Amino acid sequence: MPRKAARLVGVSLLGAAGVLLAVAAAGLGFRAYRQHLAIETLAIRSPKGVQEGEFVDIGGIRQWIQIRGEDRDNPVLLFVHGGPGGTTLPISSGWLPWEKHFTVVQWDQRGTGRTYGAAGGALAPTMTLERMTQDGVELAEYLRAHLRKERIVLVGHSWGSFLGIHMVKQRPDLFSAYVGAGQVVGRTTFEKAFELTIGRLQRLAAATNNREALAELAPIASQPTLTPENRLIADRWSSALGLPPADGFQITGPVPPLFMPGLSLLDLYNWRRGAIFSARYLTGRKGPMFQSDTASLGFEFSIPMFFIEGEEDGVTPGEPAERYFKEITAPHKEFVWVSGGDHFIPFDRPDQFLAELVARVMPFARD
Repeated sequence: MPRKAARLVGVSLLGAAGVLLAVAAAGLGFRAYRQHLAIETLAIRSPKGVQEGEFVDIGGIRQWIQIRGEDRDNPVLLFVHGGPGGTTLPISSGWLPWEKHFTVVQWDQRGTGRTYGAAGGALAPTMTLERMTQDGVELAEYLRAHLRKERIVLVGHSWGSFLGIHMVKQRPDLFSAYVGAGQVVGRTTFEKAFELTIGRLQRLAAATNNREALAELAPIASQPTLTPENRLIADRWSSALGLPPADGFQITGPVPPLFMPGLSLLDLYNWRRGAIFSARYLTGRKGPMFQSDTASLGFEFSIPMFFIEGEEDGVTPGEPAERYFKEITAPHKEFVWVSGGDHFIPFDRPDQFLAELVARVMPFARD
């Protein structure tokens, strides 16, 4: 290449790099500005309020928690997130109204978000249901002392509902009530979800007169067993027929995840990495939700029990949870169907979910 041409290429590359740097700087500046506005939006200004975020020593490692509420005298609500690895910190701005009624605690579980970022892959040998149940118990004990409460409300979502049942079963004395949403009861939860997926695929195939798809799906539909072979067929036709994902939802709240105050780009990266890491040990046919079930713990509970389930939940359908719930004995229990609700009602219907908490759970939540 002639020297003049080489110089032109070099100048062009430098110019392109300069443009990219300018765009990146502008983007980071805009993000910082939006985060500054979000700080004002989410600020707790009540003199009796609490707004904390810190690492706490739980289970031999540092685990991140966030505590927010407008009145320390309110009941404490510990939200046990799903996923596994699905930290709720980036998507929780819709919970501002909750903080008027509860002191809301969010917890990046072992292998999740900032907790994963602090420890990384060294956590692999400890990613078990038993260890994480004990983590949850230790956290509840910490919160009880730190916030000076005798008991707290536990709300478990999806994987967190499976973990939460184990927590309240092991130490009911720490909790005033249990609330499950997207409740997982074990293998039957995922078998029902697979059955619903096959039905959705058949309807799509029929609408497009896809005879090949209908022929392959028919024997599975007659006996929708969740085997690896059937899962492969379902995945192939989900892609070919454009089946919308059952886990899609619209986040509500004034602050999008990218602009949540205090969350760095590294935090957002660890959010994704932690979800992948946690799934490796806690999901699938060899994971605890498939290998065990809540019925094995027994049906007797000594605290009030509430299940709040979306009628349109395709990820953890409510029918297996309802069958399990009917067997439960507890001082008080209520099963609530949310009409039109999906798997993510605490996030895409936070006001409706709060209304259920206030009307049904609050009477049992006071010390």
